[in-house]
Amino acid sequence: MDKKLLKNPVFIISTAVILLLVIAGAFMPIRFGEVAGTLFNFTTLNFGWFYLLAVFIITLFLIIIAISKYGSIRLGADSDRPEFPFFTWIGMLFSAGFGAGLVFWGVAEPMSHFFTTPFGTEGQTEEAARIAMGYSFFHWGISQWSVFAIVGLVIGFLQFRRKKPGLVSTALEPVLGSKPVVKHTIDSLAVIATVMGIATSLGLGVLQMNGGLNAVFGIDNAFPIQLAIIGVMFAAYTLSSSTGLHKGIAYLSNLNLGLALVLMVFVFFAGPTVFIMDTFTLAIGDYITNFVQYSLRMEPYTGGEWVLGWTIFYWAWATAWSPFVGAFVARVSRGRTIREFVFGVLVIPPAIACVWIAVFGGTALWYDLNEQSGIAEAVNVDLTSALFQTFDVLPLSTIMSVLAILLIFTFLVTSADSATYILATMTSFGSLNPPTLFKVIWGVLMSAIAAVLLYAGGLSALQTASLISALPFTVLLLLMLWSFTKIIRGESPPIRKSELRRFRRLEREARKQQNK
Repeated sequence: MDKKLLKNPVFIISTAVILLLVIAGAFMPIRFGEVAGTLFNFTTLNFGWFYLLAVFIITLFLIIIAISKYGSIRLGADSDRPEFPFFTWIGMLFSAGFGAGLVFWGVAEPMSHFFTTPFGTEGQTEEAARIAMGYSFFHWGISQWSVFAIVGLVIGFLQFRRKKPGLVSTALEPVLGSKPVVKHTIDSLAVIATVMGIATSLGLGVLQMNGGLNAVFGIDNAFPIQLAIIGVMFAAYTLSSSTGLHKGIAYLSNLNLGLALVLMVFVFFAGPTVFIMDTFTLAIGDYITNFVQYSLRMEPYTGGEWVLGWTIFYWAWATAWSPFVGAFVARVSRGRTIREFVFGVLVIPPAIACVWIAVFGGTALWYDLNEQSGIAEAVNVDLTSALFQTFDVLPLSTIMSVLAILLIFTFLVTSADSATYILATMTSFGSLNPPTLFKVIWGVLMSAIAAVLLYAGGLSALQTASLISALPFTVLLLLMLWSFTKIIRGESPPIRKSELRRFRRLEREARKQQNK
């Protein structure tokens, strides 16, 4: 390994900051939690509006770019074609972008909204169920993925078409310049935000795995168990990361998608199938109808905190790990056109997420509305039990719960595996083949910060970590729009097939005239 990599300021600064946070959280957990809580309140109360506006603007920008004349430009040379088959590409997007998060929230979110409604209406009613599904679709729809897509688009374009390092600082060079101190600061912020975002996802997955082990095997919900899960997970993704992108991550992504489909198909047919389809159709309509309202909804007149705890947390969480998901999505999307990339990323993963929520959340809602199964009450007490409470009302509950635990574990390993690759790339000057030592170092630090956050405050600490680290990076995302606009203006879109045919036809007619 080149010793220059160990002297990279981005590597030194980011590892030092994360290590300091790990030490502070481990030795002063109470104080660590108090400071994090104060920062959480300050950020949400003063900058919640900023997150909402930023994500809405990014979504509009991507749609405009995709349908413009620049949509036909490829992420790579004009002769390049996609590196990965479509199914594998979708599996990678699904695993990296959602990971265990969707498995965690797929039942927990709609049932939480069903129990405590977004608009203060009566809970556990038919109207509450409708609102719960529509809002859940919104949170897992195109807005969240637009944050991942903008980072992926800019990095992929520069990396594969302009042959530049796949770093956030490179993407912002047209706006912020190329001074080393500026570039190192930007990349360090991106790495720290990524680690916090990934730690949130890992922590959520570990909490849910512990909840599943408790539901199936009676194992206590306790920090030592969660620490053991993190240890096993670390060993698994360290082994996987050593096999490279085309083996470990690709195989795990296909396994994740296959396992998710098995669970989803089973619940779809074992559950209230017609109700699920009705719910899906109605929720899609509500999502489209309320998209602008939900995107810009704040509560200044009532002083409510629902939006702060849900929508703003989701957007901050997505922003926090957008450097990782964006860079990874860019890495696996080489050869695709901008239009194919944007619509592929903004439509297919959100569509899968909405189907997942409709199947699992819809089933839970049906049993609560028609069989008074008490899933919402149980979820209100313990969010991690949501999926397993739903399996309890279906046949083969133990088998399905074990498969779900396995799915959560493989999702966690894939997300962590992908993250160690991207973090190692970001701290080794954008290398597409970063050293294994860097992957191991980031694997250790990610595991450590996830463990510390669980120790210091559980779910609330995980949410706080994402929210705080995302604020400065949201500013960088908006600057990225400006940067990409400047970059893309220098490109000449390839001639469309229809224009090429017209040109050839005119050329033939001109030759005929000459021959006469």
